[in-house]
Amino acid sequence: MDALHRFRGGRGLVAGLVAAAAVLGLAVALLPLGSTGASGAEDGTPAPCGPAWVAAWRTSPQAGQGSDLGGRTLRMLVRPQATGSELRIRVSNRFGTQPLQIEAASAAVAGSGAALVPGTARPVLFAGAPAVVVPPGQELASDPLAFVAQRGTPLAISLFLPQEPDRVAVHPVALQTSYVSGPGDVVDTADPQPFGRAVSSWSVLTGVDVLAPRAENAVVLVGDSITDGVGSDPDRDDRWSDALAGRLTGGRTMPVLNAGISANQLLGGGTGEAPAARYGADVATVPGAADVVLHIGTNDLAAGRDAGEIVAGLVDYADRVRADGRRVFLTTITPSATGAHGTPFAAVQREAVNRWIRTEGPAHADGVFDFAAAVADPTDPARLAPAFDSGDGLHLSAAGYRALAAAVDPSRLTGSPCLAEGDAAKVLVSAPR
Repeated sequence: MDALHRFRGGRGLVAGLVAAAAVLGLAVALLPLGSTGASGAEDGTPAPCGPAWVAAWRTSPQAGQGSDLGGRTLRMLVRPQATGSELRIRVSNRFGTQPLQIEAASAAVAGSGAALVPGTARPVLFAGAPAVVVPPGQELASDPLAFVAQRGTPLAISLFLPQEPDRVAVHPVALQTSYVSGPGDVVDTADPQPFGRAVSSWSVLTGVDVLAPRAENAVVLVGDSITDGVGSDPDRDDRWSDALAGRLTGGRTMPVLNAGISANQLLGGGTGEAPAARYGADVATVPGAADVVLHIGTNDLAAGRDAGEIVAGLVDYADRVRADGRRVFLTTITPSATGAHGTPFAAVQREAVNRWIRTEGPAHADGVFDFAAAVADPTDPARLAPAFDSGDGLHLSAAGYRALAAAVDPSRLTGSPCLAEGDAAKVLVSAPR
């Protein structure tokens, strides 16, 4: 029998029920009171605050080698930033020259290490089949899966690759431990024992979407190693994206999607595709993506680019986002006195770019966040404040990343008005489908 439970303003109670259902392997549908589901009114008009797909987790990949993945199971741990009653995953062969074979996939609630919470593993299908071949240069989405994903509760996505990929879409600086098994398909195995190799990267998996009970908007953070979170502690979720997510509550709640790539450059030539080249995958095709915060440029300075070139690149990117009907926010470039990032030339150009962002940036964007001022040493603004320096003079500590997040004004973001505090909700709990 289905049980219908109603809560008014009971966000904590709803979250608790969702968590309990996840452990028990129940399907949960969360709907706003008064909604009629995804189709909304009887005439088919979508309900503005009805259920909607939203990107709950994303990463930006780059080309890498297979690294002995053939014939093994990848178990990747990710932390979704939205709650939903269904999920779908995205798998990528963007950089491969040969088809990528996935023989089996599953989603589960993550336990300790490589373990799964017993009884939570569910098979992920593609066009109704357990196996899929991803053509070279493409990404594919799985079928929707009845599965309770809860904001902040880690998921384990497992993929069995029967053959070694020639080139793999990988995010090497995950700052999250994932796992690779010995030979064999163990996607449904809850026991961590087969997963003897710990890795600090995400491979093949590039996204998780959830069917949220109310429409949610997402904010995408595009950048380099500072957005990637280099300098923060692995497995601690200390990036500035994590700190920002913690600040967005009520109607300002938004999944914060991290599209940072270490050593990336605004103008190209660095590691990974330039932001303009990956705009489609990072932003345009991401369900719910309404806002973009662009924090980049320090590696362009280290590569010898001048202020005029960087400003032109910022304007081009901002114009593209706004033409696409989304909001974009620019940030000043954080200081550094280290190596090529801290040469006299780089220091002068950085100050020129930052001066332009502070004075002219608002004419080209929906807002400006002064990251440089937030973390600079008051006695020497060309350097990071000691408390915010991870130790290399370039990347930030966890405290520094919190300072960046604090420099973002949540009131400027689109937010998710359907999640305003006090909204009523109903939760339908049923047996697994």
